[in-house]
Amino acid sequence: MTTLEEKLGYTFQNPDLLDNALTHSSRANESRGKLQSNERLEFLGDSILGMVVADHLFRNHPDLPEGDLTRTRAALVCEDSLVEVARELGLGEYLRLGKGESSGGGRERPSIQADAVEAVLAAIYLDGGIGSARKFIQKFILTREIAGLVKPRDHKTALQELVQRESGQVLQYRLVGEEGPDHNKRFFVEVALNGQSIGSGSGRSKKEAEQAAAAAGIENLSK
Repeated sequence: MTTLEEKLGYTFQNPDLLDNALTHSSRANESRGKLQSNERLEFLGDSILGMVVADHLFRNHPDLPEGDLTRTRAALVCEDSLVEVARELGLGEYLRLGKGESSGGGRERPSIQADAVEAVLAAIYLDGGIGSARKFIQKFILTREIAGLVKPRDHKTALQELVQRESGQVLQYRLVGEEGPDHNKRFFVEVALNGQSIGSGSGRSKKEAEQAAAAAGIENLSK
């Protein structure tokens, strides 16, 4: 794992944590209890990532309204962003997969790669503390921040692409309220997936509110 540690810019005191972070459930199941999957680490890494990114944006962008903070955080922690990190690290070649998952292209599967990035982040946190975890996030995640702020993403398109990975998915945007005078109206929109609400947002126009709702939907589906 020395090469991967060099790419990460971090050397583990407990290499077993990195091994665990790279172990997919398919490999753990084949081991019949001898190996533990990275799912618990993924859970922890997701929370650490969200907290550190939110803290960074809050402290460094005091003029950004809540909606922009939410959209930027969603863009930085979404699956697509994490897959870019995994590919930059070449993480796929280090993954410990079951035979079926490996032969079925699991090393290139976006969800597996994104989950592994979160698991590796958690492993770094457990091994070296929050300072080491912040350095990893700063190096591989927050470097994408400027592009996300200067050129806001089309979250409606991104959400549509996300849900279309499974067939038969139906997205629907609903205007659930509006307030204020005509010259300063605020709209409130909810987005539903197959009839179930997955996010809501507001804006000065219906389009802006739909984008905010889509960003919230992406964030919720990425958890």
